[in-house]
Amino acid sequence: MKAKLIYQEKYIYADGAVREMVIWKLPQKTPDRPHGLKYRLYYGLSDGTCAVRYDNESGKGDHRHLREKEEPYSFRNAESLIADFMGDIEKERREES
Repeated sequence: MKAKLIYQEKYIYADGAVREMVIWKLPQKTPDRPHGLKYRLYYGLSDGTCAVRYDNESGKGDHRHLREKEEPYSFRNAESLIADFMGDIEKERREES
């Protein structure tokens, strides 16, 4: 059985920044993904700079990137994941202006 795409969204802001969110349901849980989800949430500036990214690539587990800084992320559920990501985007956009 393959991973099943359960959520996908791409949004382009008026200033050219891009937000993309993709979440898959895995056929089984793994040590790196005990919640059974694989995800990639990305926010980048119009010049291509990655400003915020949340992901859980194999071997690294749940973590986030805030500009050049990478730190562990404490996954609770998909709703909180998206809310935390959107909150970091709001902070980033305030700092940009």
